[in-house]
Amino acid sequence: MAELRTVVDGLAFPEGPRWHDGRLFFSDQHARQVLALDPATGTVEEVVRVEQQPSGLGWTADGDLLIVSMLDQRLLRLDRSGRLDELADLSGLSILHCNDMVVSSEGRAYVGSFGFDLDRGERPRPANVVVVEPDGSARIAADDLQFPNGSVITPDGRTLIVGETVAGRLTAFTIASDGSLTDRRVWAQLDGALPDGTCLDAEGAVWLACPLSRRCLRVQEGGAVLDEVPTEQAAFACMLGGDDRRTLFVCTSEMALNTETVKTRPGRIRACEVDVPGAGLP
Repeated sequence: MAELRTVVDGLAFPEGPRWHDGRLFFSDQHARQVLALDPATGTVEEVVRVEQQPSGLGWTADGDLLIVSMLDQRLLRLDRSGRLDELADLSGLSILHCNDMVVSSEGRAYVGSFGFDLDRGERPRPANVVVVEPDGSARIAADDLQFPNGSVITPDGRTLIVGETVAGRLTAFTIASDGSLTDRRVWAQLDGALPDGTCLDAEGAVWLACPLSRRCLRVQEGGAVLDEVPTEQAAFACMLGGDDRRTLFVCTSEMALNTETVKTRPGRIRACEVDVPGAGLP
């Protein structure tokens, strides 16, 4: 069982980690920042501020950064000159807050949503995944999902696997040539684990962060658990990165309101080495 080390601390609520161009990008949601860690130097740089709370991250085919703006339900694009613009308004499609996202190699963004107000203790309601085309046009790709959260796309670009947090399962779809999602099926029903952020490895297993049980699990199709990494705090997302993509980065924090985490700064990025490298997207 791997042991985690702390690579960044003093964050509020880190989420949505992505490995890109030798750095780990992530959202510090409650601090309203997108940040990038250079593991070689340990330095953390602010990439951009997103006042309505950033979440999922990804890149277009030409290298622009896409950012989910949670509270106002928008997908933003940060171009390489540093200009931040709206790519798509998702308020008429997403149900309550937008959340995590995976972006395909063609630049299609698949964005999940909450479906209910978690902070106010509302009862869970179904939500959907919205697909946003590179030109900003958007449509519902899948509905009746129980808090669609961390998502991955397999290396061949043909399968999307999304975590349904409230249902405690991973659900797979076949990705059609036009980006539509078909052939919905249960990829893994989890025992005592509620999946949050996820990533995929080269053997086709999914690493998933489990906030309530404070651990990351490596799961194969069908639900068998292949590995487990315990975390001291709640684990909200994970990503395989590093030059060989064998470093598992884990976003952890306390389950607390924005005002509390911004004051106390409990959030951390923790890391350990694993045997199987990352694959697919993100």
